[in-house]
Amino acid sequence: MSRRLARLLAVAVFPMLVLAGCGGTGKPTGAGTTAGEPSSMPSMSMSAPAATGSATGDGAVSIQGFAFAPATITVKVGTTVIWQNADGEPHTVTARDKSFASATLNTGGTYRFTFTRPGRYEYLCTIHPFMTATVVVTP
Repeated sequence: MSRRLARLLAVAVFPMLVLAGCGGTGKPTGAGTTAGEPSSMPSMSMSAPAATGSATGDGAVSIQGFAFAPATITVKVGTTVIWQNADGEPHTVTARDKSFASATLNTGGTYRFTFTRPGRYEYLCTIHPFMTATVVVTP
């Protein structure tokens, strides 16, 4: 085979191999390490938040699976909402209008905020901005 033909084949085949490597089923296969297996960097799934739905009353929000649960909570004025990070990664709780903001919450960490005015408060995790939720405060 001549060098020219070999180069031409390499130029034609290489992009196909790169594109084939980018393909996939679109289904997550999971990531992580087996117990006892050393890891130089923690793994993290960046899928869309799994939490949906809403709740009324108790003022408790769980942070787990890169989502706030419930995604919408309705409380009365004067209610203290407590967020607890049950995830393996750090998160924050920050209102889009900056009316409240937690420090970074490590696993097991909590943040409390008492809502004194009616309104709709959208918030997010500033570390993972795709994590969003809402507190609706009624009179």
